[in-house]
Amino acid sequence: MNMIDAPSPNFNPRAGDKNGGAEGKKIKYLILHYTGTETAFEALRLLQGGDPSHQVSAHYMVDEDGSVMRIVDEDMRAWHAGKSYWEGEEDINSRSIGIEIQNGGHDFGLPDFPDAQIEAVIDLCRAVMARHNILPCHVLAHSDVAPERKRDPGEKFPWKRLAEAGIGIWPESGTGEDADIDRILTQFGYDPRADLKSRITAFQRHFMPEVFTLPEKVGVADPDTVQKLQSLVKKKLGQRPKAPDCRPK
Repeated sequence: MNMIDAPSPNFNPRAGDKNGGAEGKKIKYLILHYTGTETAFEALRLLQGGDPSHQVSAHYMVDEDGSVMRIVDEDMRAWHAGKSYWEGEEDINSRSIGIEIQNGGHDFGLPDFPDAQIEAVIDLCRAVMARHNILPCHVLAHSDVAPERKRDPGEKFPWKRLAEAGIGIWPESGTGEDADIDRILTQFGYDPRADLKSRITAFQRHFMPEVFTLPEKVGVADPDTVQKLQSLVKKKLGQRPKAPDCRPK
């Protein structure tokens, strides 16, 4: 992996854990973004603090040619997720590693992601997940943790390809059961306070990108959407570490 150091001043210590530990919260999530800029130069300028009105950063940025910029040390809290939520956690920045992926995003036609770039993303994600024991089900889109504000990395991002490489999870096809979509979205991790259609759209953007060729289905909890969400909840439950058996022997 071609790694280039490109440090940013936009970081601070991770928040302490709930017991007051000074070492900061344990890293649990890996959040993927697109830069939303036309060029990597513009993205890097923002991530390195070049615009005081946009105080943002990330731990890494991956350019279209597969080059990886190391921007904030993994021990530090980068400013990439903003106001966000997952599984009850509201300070996602203190619990995550953030990776920005150079792409113009929706404002510039949502270009395809080049193969060299995605291969570098896969290699980087695998390394980060191994260092911090991040579960595949905890690899998330920015749009997952901020569904009312964000759309990145977008419906063209190859989440299925990443899941096949062990990065993230992917739904199974099958027959679902009638279910309360609001309840199972919350069970999966989405913020129950967010608008329901925004949550459904974020889920589809990550796990059902084909829906975006059929605008009438976007944000609609049809049987296929419910079934796929149910299959992912089951997969996620299967990945959670089992609690130790404390019963007397």
